[in-house]
Amino acid sequence: MSGRKVGEGNRRITPERAESVQIGPVPVTASSADPEIEPESASPARPPRPRRTRLLTVLGLTLTAAALAGAWFALPIRTITVTGNRQLSQARVLELAGLKPQFGWLYYGAWRARTLVSHPWIASARIVKQFPESVSVDVVERVAYARWKRPDGSVVTLAADGTVLPGAAPSTKLPLLGGWGPDRLADALYVTQLLSRYTVQSVAYTPSGVTVKTGLGAVWSGDLKSLVKYAGSISMYPNKKINIYPWGVSVQE
Repeated sequence: MSGRKVGEGNRRITPERAESVQIGPVPVTASSADPEIEPESASPARPPRPRRTRLLTVLGLTLTAAALAGAWFALPIRTITVTGNRQLSQARVLELAGLKPQFGWLYYGAWRARTLVSHPWIASARIVKQFPESVSVDVVERVAYARWKRPDGSVVTLAADGTVLPGAAPSTKLPLLGGWGPDRLADALYVTQLLSRYTVQSVAYTPSGVTVKTGLGAVWSGDLKSLVKYAGSISMYPNKKINIYPWGVSVQE
C-alpha cells in the first residue's frame, strides 16, 4: 500500500473569486503631463452709460443751440455798403450777394456771394465784415469792349475776356467782330487788343486769316505771329492795304 494519507486525494478545491468588472464609461483622470483645460472667460459686459452723463450731454447741446440762436438775433446786419457798381443797381448787387437786413452777421460769409461773382457783369467782388453789424461789398464790373456778330446775325456786346454782357446797349464806337468758318472769336479779340493803339474798327475772320480795319487803313494776315512781328507797318504805310506774310510785308495802293 502506498503511504498517502486518508483524505489527501479528496482535497476540496474552491474556485477563486472573480474580480468584479465595471461596465460603462471609463473615468478619465487628468494626468500631470496633460495641460489643464480651462473654460474661456466671457468678456465683461460694458457698464451702462450713467444717466447723469446723458443729461449733461443733452444740456450742453441745448445750451449751444440757444447760444447760436441768440447770436442770430443779437447780432443782425444793420449797415450794408455797396461800391464799384455802375451797370448793376445796388438792390441787384444785394440780391445776388444774398444780403438782407436782419440777417445774422455772424453767419454771413462769402459762400452766400457765389451768385454775385458768377454774374456776367461781375469780374470780381470783395466782401468785408465789420463787427458787430456792418458788411461792405466792393465789386469790379466788366466793361463793354467789342461787338460780336454771331453766325445767326445777332449782335451782342462782349467784355475783353469774351464774356457776353446781357442788357448792354450796342455801341457803334466798339469794334465789330465777326466772320465765317470755324469759330475764331478768340483770335479776333486777341488782334483787337494787340492793335488797340491803331483804333481798331472791325476784325473779320475766315479760315485763311483775319482782316483788320483801323483808323490808318486795313491789314490782312494769315498768321498771327507774323502780324505781331510786322504790326508796325500799319503806321509806316497809312491809308494803305497791307498784307503780312511770314516772309515779309506787301503794300498795295
